[in-house]
Amino acid sequence: MVEEESIDVSKIVESDIEVSISNEDETTFKDLGLIDVLCEACEKIKWKAPSKIQREAIPVALKGKDVIGLAETGSGKTGAFALPILQSLLENPQRYFALILTPTRELAFQIAEQFEALGASIGVKCAVIVGGMDMMAQALTLAKKPHILIATPGRLVDHLENTKGFNLRALKFLVMDEADRILNMDFEVEVDKILKVIPRERRTFLFSATMTKKVQKLQRASLRDPVKVEVSTKYQTVDKLQQSYLFIPVKFKDVYLVHILNEMAGNTFMVFCATCSNTMRTALLLRNLGFNAVPLHGQMSQNKRLGALTKFRAKSRSILISTDVASRGLDIPHVDVVINFDIPTHSKDYIHRVGRTARAGRAGKSITFVSQPGRMGLSGEIGVGGARTGEECGLESRERLIPECVSPRVEYPAREVLGPGMVGFGLPLDRFCAFCCLVCWAFPVRFIKPMSFPSWLPKIDGGIER
Repeated sequence: MVEEESIDVSKIVESDIEVSISNEDETTFKDLGLIDVLCEACEKIKWKAPSKIQREAIPVALKGKDVIGLAETGSGKTGAFALPILQSLLENPQRYFALILTPTRELAFQIAEQFEALGASIGVKCAVIVGGMDMMAQALTLAKKPHILIATPGRLVDHLENTKGFNLRALKFLVMDEADRILNMDFEVEVDKILKVIPRERRTFLFSATMTKKVQKLQRASLRDPVKVEVSTKYQTVDKLQQSYLFIPVKFKDVYLVHILNEMAGNTFMVFCATCSNTMRTALLLRNLGFNAVPLHGQMSQNKRLGALTKFRAKSRSILISTDVASRGLDIPHVDVVINFDIPTHSKDYIHRVGRTARAGRAGKSITFVSQPGRMGLSGEIGVGGARTGEECGLESRERLIPECVSPRVEYPAREVLGPGMVGFGLPLDRFCAFCCLVCWAFPVRFIKPMSFPSWLPKIDGGIER
C-alpha cells in the first residue's frame, strides 16, 4: 500500500500566471509559450485555440512547476500535459523521457494517439503498455526505447520486474491521468512499486475531472511546491450539455430505451450499464431488434475491446453499450447522446459518463433512467435538482447519487403513464414486451424492423442542436 503522508494543501498555491491577452478567447498557443513546431502541430489536428485548462496549466508547466489539474471532462486535459512534455523533449531529447499512467487500457491508446499526432513532425516514439496484450511483443517494443510510455500500473510493474534491461531510472516526467481513479482501483500497491524505481528529481503532473483526498496520500509522488490549476467545481458539467431524466419502473426500462433510440434515430449513442452481464444482454436485445449496437466491457479480450471502439469511432456502429470502462477520458467526438441505463453509484461517475458527449465546445444530451430505489437497492438521494430527498424516498442515507446540476426535464410517474391498459394481442404491456423479445430471438435479424410504440409513450425531442 502507498504509505500515507499528507501533503500540506496550504502550500498548493493557485496559479500566479497572468495571461498577456486580456480576452481569453483570443489567446493562442504561441501566447502560452509554445514553440512554433508545436503550434503548427496543434493547427494540423484542428486545435484552434487553447482550452481553459490548457491556458492555465501550460504556462505553469513550462516554468518547471509540478501541476495538479482539475477540470471537467472534454476540456483538453491531455493537451495540457502533452504539449509541455513535448517541448521539454525537444530541448533535452532522451529515451524513456515521460511516463503517463492511466486507469484503463482504452484511455492509454487514446493518449498515445494524441502524443503521436502532436509529435509527428518531430519524430516522437510512443509505446502503449497495457494488460491483455502479448508481453513478449511489448518487451520488444520497450527494447527500442521509446520517448513516451503510456501504461496501466499493473502491466508496467510486470515489465519492471520481469523484462531484462528495462528500467526508468532516467525518467524526467510522471503523469497520472484520472489520478483519483488510479488510486481507487486497487492500484495503490502497483503505484508504490513504480514510485520506488523512478527518480525523485522529476516533474509530476496529476490530472483528473474529480480529485479525492487519496491524492494527498502519495508519499513518493514528490510534488515539489505544486501549483493547483482548477477550472471546474466538483459537480460541474459543460454548459452545452442538456441533461434530463426519466422516472420509470425497472421492468419497462428496455421498452423506453428502444423507444428513445427510435425517436432520436440518426444520432450516435453511448448507453451505460452497471454490469458486464447487463451490457451484453442489452446489446443482444438491441441487435435482435435491428439496431447497430456493439458492447464494451471489462470481460472482453483487449482485441475485441479495441475492435468495438474502432467500429464506433468509424461510425459503422451508432450505439455503444458499455460499463464504466468507457466512462473515463475517452474522446469520441461524434457522441450525441449519453443514456444512463443503470444509474451510477457515485456522483463523480455520473460526471464522467455524461462527459462523453458535449466535448470540445459541441452540444450534447444525456438521459438518465431513474427507477424505484427500493427495487434497485440504491442508498442515497435519488432527487434531481433537489426535487426529491432521501427521506421522501424512504432512504436512510442522504449521499447524493445525481448531482444538482441535472435539471428535471422529463418526469413520468409510473402509475399515470403506464396504466393497466391492454396493447397488442390483448396482452398487458409487460407480457406483450416479453412476447416481442421471444419473437426477436426466434427469427433472424433481417426480418425485424424497428417497432412502433403506442401514442401514450412520452415523446422526446430528437436531434442535437449544433
